[in-house]
Amino acid sequence: MPLRVAVQMDPIEGVNIAGDSTFALMLAAQERGHKLFHYLAGGLTYENGRVRTSARPVSVQRVLGDHFEAGEPLVLDLAADIDVILMRQDPPFDVAYITATYLLERIASETVVVNDPRSVRDCPEKLFVLDFARFMPPTLITRSPAELRRFHAEHGDIVLKPLHGNAGAAVLRVPSDGMNLGAIAELFARTWPEPFIAQAFLPAVADGDKRIILVEGEVVGAINRRPADGEIRSNLAAGGSAEATGLNDREAEICGALGPELRRRGLLFVGIDVIGGLLTEINVTSPTGIVALDQFNGSDTPALIWDAIEARLAGRRN
Repeated sequence: MPLRVAVQMDPIEGVNIAGDSTFALMLAAQERGHKLFHYLAGGLTYENGRVRTSARPVSVQRVLGDHFEAGEPLVLDLAADIDVILMRQDPPFDVAYITATYLLERIASETVVVNDPRSVRDCPEKLFVLDFARFMPPTLITRSPAELRRFHAEHGDIVLKPLHGNAGAAVLRVPSDGMNLGAIAELFARTWPEPFIAQAFLPAVADGDKRIILVEGEVVGAINRRPADGEIRSNLAAGGSAEATGLNDREAEICGALGPELRRRGLLFVGIDVIGGLLTEINVTSPTGIVALDQFNGSDTPALIWDAIEARLAGRRN
């Protein structure tokens, strides 16, 4: 049965069609006969118990420079007019992002929202992972310069990150000599109101940062992302390169521990990051990596995701 699918994402004009996971999901939905609508998170409006937005009907194709066609905007009641919402705008995970989850949560009992908006709000990447601290590297979350100096003295070589950053932005290494530690901490404190995160540097990142994709808590596959020369960041958006890989026993153990909690929270599509057998992030806001994964494995992860979405919807209707 064709579904009406609203995609909450960044402007579709700027999508990188070669590697964007949201675009791959839209193509797969269209192949199934589902009708697509595109809207921006800033367009959400609440009134009298209803949530609506201005959206454009769109069709997509993997043609560089001609990857979509859009109709005239129309106002949609996201509960009455839509079956599925893909909440796929990129972070930063800020107050605007959180507000969008509150609005979508009000209709989540009527419309399937992927991922569940309450859980997206409750599970930011670098905080939700603390529930699984036994799998993590030494980690500190603070705004205190004294605590940061103590942590650095204990671990020597550390990495500093914004707590709600994404795509490897502003990830900085402070080696054992502590060069620029104070200046970096001052910069972070002036730039972001929230605490920031410090972790012991993992030399194994030179061998890659493994992105593992889970759908309904089950492993679909993984890619290994290697940093470019002179970099510690392995994110593809930061110049990293992807290669085929599988899971070792330790990584399978991590996924086995995460799976039940992801299902319980309604986190259908998740990407986790593992370096040298240590879990660093659980990505729930707008996970990526499925295009590269499918290129290496010959798999069809968008189809698996849509199978899971359609099963959820069927479960509600029965």
